Amino acid sequence: MTSIPTKVEELAIHGGTPVREKLLPYGRQSLNEDDIEAVVKVLRSDWLTTGPKVGEFEEQFAARVGAKHAISFSSGTAALHGAAYAAGLNSGDEAVTTPMTFCATANCVLYQDATPVFADVSPDTLNLDPEHAAKKLSSRTRAIIAVDYAGHPADLDALRALAELHGLVLIEDACHALGAEYRSQRVGGIADMTAFSFHPVKHLTTGEGGMVTTNDGELAETLRRFRNHGINSEARQRQQAGQWFYEMTLLGFNYRLTDLACALGVSQLRRLDENLARRRAIAARYAKAFCDLPGVVMPEVRDEVNPAWHLYPIRLQLEGLSTGRGEIVRALRAENIGVNVHYIPVHTHPYYRERFGYKGGECAVAEDAYQRLISLPMFHGMTDQDVEDVVKAVVKVVGSYA
Repeated sequence: MTSIPTKVEELAIHGGTPVREKLLPYGRQSLNEDDIEAVVKVLRSDWLTTGPKVGEFEEQFAARVGAKHAISFSSGTAALHGAAYAAGLNSGDEAVTTPMTFCATANCVLYQDATPVFADVSPDTLNLDPEHAAKKLSSRTRAIIAVDYAGHPADLDALRALAELHGLVLIEDACHALGAEYRSQRVGGIADMTAFSFHPVKHLTTGEGGMVTTNDGELAETLRRFRNHGINSEARQRQQAGQWFYEMTLLGFNYRLTDLACALGVSQLRRLDENLARRRAIAARYAKAFCDLPGVVMPEVRDEVNPAWHLYPIRLQLEGLSTGRGEIVRALRAENIGVNVHYIPVHTHPYYRERFGYKGGECAVAEDAYQRLISLPMFHGMTDQDVEDVVKAVVKVVGSYA
């Protein structure tokens, strides 16, 4: 149980002493000497890109998530674009997705000249609400794109049933959820295609990078060609076979991930279980510290789900506070706690407002959550003292405005 101190300490934003001397970011990469050595070894090799480390990383990643195929991409966004292409999205088509995400989830639909249609989220997890998604389907719908918000898997059984009923492709944006489990299954082998990100704030990093996993061989082949200009063979394959001839069979992009990045990915993958355990321990400490803190609503976890905790998003009970979210964010940052906000609902961005005529109010749950959300620091490199600093600062700041 967390109680508000009877004597409120002066906030740093008002001239008091900050909880920390230096800023603690909300997320950052964690590298060690093994990672550096793995990249240097590739720098001294014959292949900097399209070489053997790509296949090695893909094979190990597929095995880790329980999928038959893993296809690497240059970023999580590129991976989502590849999935949208492989799903057959085209001009005039629609894909139903969530507004509570980074804009790349919806933008990948636009890249295919199709239209993203936003359905609201469930109040507990802030993941795509299957019932609301069902209401947004039309004769033009070709795919459902769910997001595992903050690392908590979406309602995959309900969404898969909905997709199968209407003959749709289910794409899971698991860029937050590497290592998460849904009803005893690892995220990555459940949806038709699952996209991952290896940005530095994620569970493992390749600098930039992404992956699509699937159990469908035809989708896998389409994804491989799409990320390689639409060409039907790889440079290393041709060299090994002593061949020069290749054919471009579809209009693709250069979305390849380098051997340098894949070497880093292989090295980081060895520590994934350790990284997940640390994030879950941090989440458990936050949950214990804030379970009874007035003014704070903690993220919920559904039964039979084991989140990966990319983010730890709390929601403020603004009705019981004397100020708004903006002032509390500024106060926490003044304490040198680098909180963030995830996310501005995609349909409220100026581009989507101007192009599609969104006015606000279309996704009431997501829009209300946005006004209350604060992401606390969450990364596996945090020390115990870092975690306690976050706890102290949240109690101090929220207590001052309670």
